[in-house]
Amino acid sequence: MAEEMLDEAYDASQIQVLEGVEAVRRRPGMYIGDTGPAGLHHLVYEVVDNSIDEALAGFCTRIDVVVHRGEAVTVSDNGRGIPVDTHPGTGRPAVEVALTMLHAGAKFGGKGYRVSGGLHGVGVSVVNALSARLVVEVKRGGQLFRQEFRRGRAVSELTAVGPAEGTGTTITFWPDPEIFPSIKFEYETLADRLRELSFLNRGLLITLSDERVDRRETFSHDGGVVDFVRYLNDGREPVYEEPIYLAAEREGVVVELAMQHHEGYVENILSYANNIHTREGGTHETGFKAALTRLVNDYARRFNLIKDQTVLAGEDIREGLTAVLSVKVPEPQFEGQTKTRLGNGEVKGIVESVVGESLAAFLEETPSIARRIVEKALVAARAREAARKARELTRRKGALEVAALPGKLADCTVRDPAQAELYLVEGDSAGGSAKQGRDRRFQAILPLRGKILNVEKARLDKILGNEEIRAMITAMGTGVGEDFDLRRARYHKLIVMTDADVDGAHIRTLLLTFLYRYMRPLIEAGYVYIAQPPLYRVTKGKKEYYVYSDQELEELLKQLGRQGVSIQRYKGLGEMNPEQLWETTMSPENRTMLRVSVRDAAEADRMFSILMGDRVEPRRRFIEDHAREVRNLDV
Repeated sequence: MAEEMLDEAYDASQIQVLEGVEAVRRRPGMYIGDTGPAGLHHLVYEVVDNSIDEALAGFCTRIDVVVHRGEAVTVSDNGRGIPVDTHPGTGRPAVEVALTMLHAGAKFGGKGYRVSGGLHGVGVSVVNALSARLVVEVKRGGQLFRQEFRRGRAVSELTAVGPAEGTGTTITFWPDPEIFPSIKFEYETLADRLRELSFLNRGLLITLSDERVDRRETFSHDGGVVDFVRYLNDGREPVYEEPIYLAAEREGVVVELAMQHHEGYVENILSYANNIHTREGGTHETGFKAALTRLVNDYARRFNLIKDQTVLAGEDIREGLTAVLSVKVPEPQFEGQTKTRLGNGEVKGIVESVVGESLAAFLEETPSIARRIVEKALVAARAREAARKARELTRRKGALEVAALPGKLADCTVRDPAQAELYLVEGDSAGGSAKQGRDRRFQAILPLRGKILNVEKARLDKILGNEEIRAMITAMGTGVGEDFDLRRARYHKLIVMTDADVDGAHIRTLLLTFLYRYMRPLIEAGYVYIAQPPLYRVTKGKKEYYVYSDQELEELLKQLGRQGVSIQRYKGLGEMNPEQLWETTMSPENRTMLRVSVRDAAEADRMFSILMGDRVEPRRRFIEDHAREVRNLDV
C-alpha cells in the first residue's frame, strides 16, 4: 500500500548527520549481525530497503537486483534518486554524505519519509564501509551523476557524466573479502527475501538476475498479502476458498491482514512491521490474536454454536490458520533478543480495533465461513484437552531424574548441556554401533525404530502418543509446544544421524518436520545438526579413504588411479563397525556436520507443507521442478 506523497521537497536539507562510520569496519557484527552468510546478504537487503522506502512513499514502482560474476551486486530503482545538491551541514554532496556517514539519511528527520524499513537503520553507509568498492549512479534533474568509493571513502568527486531520462538510484558494490570469510551470494536466499518484499508491497515489481548461472526471476503480486497467504497454503486443503482480507489506516498506522484456515493443524502467523519480519511477534500480533479470539467467541455464543460456559481458546481458533499481518508504523520500536519484536504500545489497540470492526462485519456477511471457523475450533478444543493429558506424560517436573529417561537412551556422563551431544540414530543396529563407538563422556545415543509419525498430518495428542517422539522429547528435557523451555535443554547439540538412502532421507525429513513444528527454538538456537556419514570406503593396498560425495570420489580416483582400488558404497550406518562410525561420523576431529537453520521461516513452512502435507499436486510439481538437482538417487 503506497504512502501518500509528501508536500516537502526531497533535497539535501533533509539529510541529517548523526555520526561517522569509522567503527563499522572494526566491529561489523554490531551493524549487520555477523560477517557470515547472513551478514553478507544483509548488505543487499540494506540497499534494497532504501528503494523500498521510495516505494512506500509512492515514488518507486520497480527494483532490479543483479548478482554479477565476481560477486558484485547491483540494485537499481526508479525512485526520486538520492539528492545530489550540497548538504548544508558538511558542504559535501548529499549522496556522498548518505554513503559515508552512519545514520545520515532522510528517514531520521521525519520529513523525507513517513514510513521507513530497514531493521537497524544503518543504511547504505554501512554497506559502503564493508565494500572493497562501491559505485553510485543517480538520475536526477535530467542528468546522470556518478561517484566511486573504496572501503567507505570517496575516491572520486560526484560528477555529472551525461544526460538521463527519468529518475532513480543505482548502487553497485563489491563486498570486502577482508571483512567477509566468503563473499559468495546464494541465489535462493536473495530470492526468498525479494519474493517476501513483493508480497508485502502490492504492485511493486522486483527482478532478480544472476549472471553467474544465467538465471532470472520476476516478483510482482497485485494481490499483496492475499497472494502471500495463497502461496503459503500451497499444499494444504483450505477450509474456505478465498483468504479473508482487510486493510485500514488509523492514526498514521497502516494495517493489512490476510488469513485463511486450512484442514491441517499447524498455526502459521507471519507478522511484519515496516516490511521487517517480526519473528518474536509484538504488539501488532497481540492485538490481532486478541481481536480474533474475542470475535469468534462472541459470534459462536450469539448463534448458539457453543454452550454458555464454553470458551474457545485462542489456540483452538488459530488451529490450521495461516495469516499474514503487515503494519506500517511511522516510528517503530523494536525489542527482543534479536530486535524483531514490535514494542509500540499504541499499535496493539489500533490493530485490535481494525481487525475487530472489519472481521466482525465479514463474519456477519458470510455466515457459512463463520460457522466453519467455529466448527474447526470446537474440534480443536476437544483435541487440546486430549493433548493436555498426553503432554503430562512428557513434561518434566523440576530436575529430570535419570529414572525418568527413556530406557533405550545411552546417556553421557557430562552434566553441562553446552558440552553434551544427543545423537538420534536410525535403527537399533546403527544405534548399537554408535553406542559402542561413541565417547560416552559427552555423547548420548537414542536409537529410533523406523519412521516416526508424520506430524504434518496429526494433532498434538496423537503426536505425543508416539513412543519414539515421546522418548525424544523426554531425553531433550525441554518439553514441547507451549511447554517448551530452551533453558531446560539437556544437550546443546541434537544430531540427526540416518542412512544415506531414500528411507534415511525420509526419516530425516520426518524428524526435521517435528523439530520445526514443535521444538523450533532448538533450530533457531543452532542446536540441531545433521550428521554426514561417508558414502564410500575406498581402499588401495593397506591405505583406506572415506569419501563423502560422488565428486570427492571422482577426484580421489584421479589421484589414485583405478588399478587395485576397491570401492565400498555404504547404504546404511549399520554397515560400519563402531570404530569406523566413530572415525568418520562422530569424532569431533574428523566429522562433518550440517547445522540446520531456519533461513526463511515462510519458505520453510511452505516446503514442509508441500513435502509432508495431504495434497499430491503441489508435491508432484515440486518433484518435477527439482528432479535435476537430485544427487544421490537410490534405485
